[in-house]
Amino acid sequence: MAGPLDGIRVVELGVWVAGPSCTAVLADWGADVIKIEPPEGDPFRGLGAAFGAVMNPPFELDNRGKRSIALNLDVEDARYIAGDLIDKADVFVSNMRPRALERMGLTYEKLSTTNPRLIYCNVAAYGPNTSEANRASYDVGAFWSRAGVVAGLTAEGKDPPLQRGGMGDHMTGANAAGAISAALYHREKTGRGQRVAVSLMRVGVYMMGWDTNTQLRTNMPFTPPYDRNHAPNPLINPFRDRDGRWFYLLMLQGDRHWPDFLLALGHPPVLASDERFKDIPSRRDHAPELVAIMDGILREKPLAEWGPIFDANDVWWAPIQNVSEVVEDPLVIESGAFLTLDSPQGPARQVNSPADFYGTPTAATHWAPELGQDTETILLEELGYDWDRIASLKELGAIP
Repeated sequence: MAGPLDGIRVVELGVWVAGPSCTAVLADWGADVIKIEPPEGDPFRGLGAAFGAVMNPPFELDNRGKRSIALNLDVEDARYIAGDLIDKADVFVSNMRPRALERMGLTYEKLSTTNPRLIYCNVAAYGPNTSEANRASYDVGAFWSRAGVVAGLTAEGKDPPLQRGGMGDHMTGANAAGAISAALYHREKTGRGQRVAVSLMRVGVYMMGWDTNTQLRTNMPFTPPYDRNHAPNPLINPFRDRDGRWFYLLMLQGDRHWPDFLLALGHPPVLASDERFKDIPSRRDHAPELVAIMDGILREKPLAEWGPIFDANDVWWAPIQNVSEVVEDPLVIESGAFLTLDSPQGPARQVNSPADFYGTPTAATHWAPELGQDTETILLEELGYDWDRIASLKELGAIP
């Protein structure tokens, strides 16, 4: 089977990550995705220079399973081609700013007149209908900075940490794929398409929803995050083992887990009989003292020994891993987090998209396309052009 979206046709006019990551998920789910690129290509391709132009792992993740057509949308005939492709599509996805889409004649109002069943998805920075719809941004700006994410992770007096590449983009792209799927379901019931939108800023606000909703309800002044020595619940906190390896204890229900934790540690008197640590409020009020004692005890053994002890006593925990460890973690591999595709350099592992469909299993089909590698094929097979017409388009500069 080719996935739950087998038979759905998608046209993408996207750059960098947020829009393309959405359509990559749709392609993984079985959709036929055509990526429209300018003659010079999606600027995301430029990251290949960092890898000696031999590979571009970020681009490969967010563009696999697609076909690429190169169109110079400054030329009228190229805009006609884009319009014809969208007329034959189920879904159009773009993270271009509204003024650019309007300039190219690719607004929902125009496209829906000739394709009323179209699902039109704006993947935006600040929202396509806000007063700052045309403000330029990346996820570092709209998601990480403006939506409160980085402030929520920055301890008082410390420099803001840098975001890893594509964090907000991938969350936004996945949300957009979900919104498109819901709109397709609605179309199945009504026959009508619609416009949907997902923004980096809104996704950031939602991701920080516990903090943000608390702010809405209480209007309490913002407080920076606690450090591990002042955690409100010291039992859900990172610790180091004898070898200096970090792991997290996950005892969110402190009073439920405290007896099991004491049992795992052998009921050390320094913890078991101390009134300062008898319940959640007491442990909160004496967090620095408790963390210091736990640090001393947990550094007595390596994690390889602590893990089985914790498991035997129902103490919840997880190792803190870097990506070098993640890609070799047997459990991560068992979960289906990776897949193997044929690349120009041979079989290569890739990150899988995160949803599994057991009735309509998904399977990524092919590697990310070279720039414009499908231009002639799409014009011939999808739009019925002949070679004379293709030659004239080249002369006009509509296609490279």
